[in-house]
Amino acid sequence: MTIVPRLSRRRAVAGLVAAGACSGFAAPMTATAIHPTGLSYAQASLVQAPQKWLFISGQVPTDEAGATPSGFEAQCRLVWRNVERQLAAAGMGLADLVKVTIFLADRRDRAANTAIRREVLGGVSPALTVIITGIFDEAWLLEIEAVAAA
Repeated sequence: MTIVPRLSRRRAVAGLVAAGACSGFAAPMTATAIHPTGLSYAQASLVQAPQKWLFISGQVPTDEAGATPSGFEAQCRLVWRNVERQLAAAGMGLADLVKVTIFLADRRDRAANTAIRREVLGGVSPALTVIITGIFDEAWLLEIEAVAAA
């Protein structure tokens, strides 16, 4: 009897998965909002059997030319477009978001942030955290990072 070291078994399984040999065993990915609030977020997001994960770095309110619009609403809409652009690059969309963290520079922007988030996300309810904090560039009024699974 040959004993295969644990690391070798992991490599063998990883190789089979990468080659598609185990594809018939994969269950479809599901994301379930747990205790949705009705405010475009849920208390938790249960993800089962994802085929891919996307971790989106903090998206800031700058366009492709590096310009930053003035005013919170314009910046917030631009940041959400930047999030959507990252999702699209991975073949994903807003419905694949499972966790969103929003960093606001000023708590007075909470209501506008909520209204725009609800408009953008519609019925999508990822887990959500909003943090009031200093932002890297003083011209930026918010930053959004996210995790998606499909």
